[in-house]
Amino acid sequence: MKKKKISLLDVIVYLILIALSITIIYPMLNVIAVSFSDNFNVMARTVTIFPKGFNLDAFHYISEDGKVFRAFGYTVYYTALGVLVNVLMTSLMAYPLSKKDLIGRKVYVKMVMFTMFFSGGMIPSFLLVKELHMLDTVWSLVIPGAIVTMYLLVMITFFQSIPDSLYEAAYLDGASEMQVFIKIAMPLSKASIASIALFNFRSYWNTYYTPMLYLNDKKKFPLQLILRSMLLEGEQTTGTSPIKEELLITPTSVKYATIVLTMVPVMIVYPFAQKYFVKGVMIGSVKG
Repeated sequence: MKKKKISLLDVIVYLILIALSITIIYPMLNVIAVSFSDNFNVMARTVTIFPKGFNLDAFHYISEDGKVFRAFGYTVYYTALGVLVNVLMTSLMAYPLSKKDLIGRKVYVKMVMFTMFFSGGMIPSFLLVKELHMLDTVWSLVIPGAIVTMYLLVMITFFQSIPDSLYEAAYLDGASEMQVFIKIAMPLSKASIASIALFNFRSYWNTYYTPMLYLNDKKKFPLQLILRSMLLEGEQTTGTSPIKEELLITPTSVKYATIVLTMVPVMIVYPFAQKYFVKGVMIGSVKG
């Protein structure tokens, strides 16, 4: 068996990828290390990628404060509901649009694609949400993003890749259109659904701008909006009370501990969803 020769281009590509990996991994490890380090080493800025003077005071503080964990709970709620609604609505709309015999199908698809390039903008969207009485509710975060055009097109293409013979066999057995959708189309599209759910999970989990526009009650703020206030507005804590001196922690430790809390769910979900990610996107983007 001939050994594959490594060209200069391969070496350059590998070096670039290694450098990019380091630029991504190092800050993440530094944040984790600082959140677990003691006050003296954090203030002295001697912490790199390993904790120094290991302690859990920062996590103990945010657990006592309560607002971070309440925001964490709301973030889980918003994300779970948003992903469920998006996947359901996208699938329900993509299935009929994948049918070539649908009357006016081309017009509907063009109308959908139009929204990829043109939108009403922030102010009209806000006014619409206000007129629908959705301000300061979870629906203001979920309904406007119930269907994302790019994900819809991926699902349409995937449904079109399913052999027509499967549909025809079901019709001959007396299955209704809804039964075909539930028992054939949806089970066969698990990979694409998983990839779309992963995209939506990342979007809802990391968003702060939409909640900042539509939520007025601070008790309903998601974790990312709390974190934004801590990082950009210079808040020492998530509330108004000062950090307890006996805990020997700095505002930086509290901020980094909150960042770690936001990272954990993503780090847990991605490894399990990764196997569906590439497969789902490739199947849904290239018709077989």
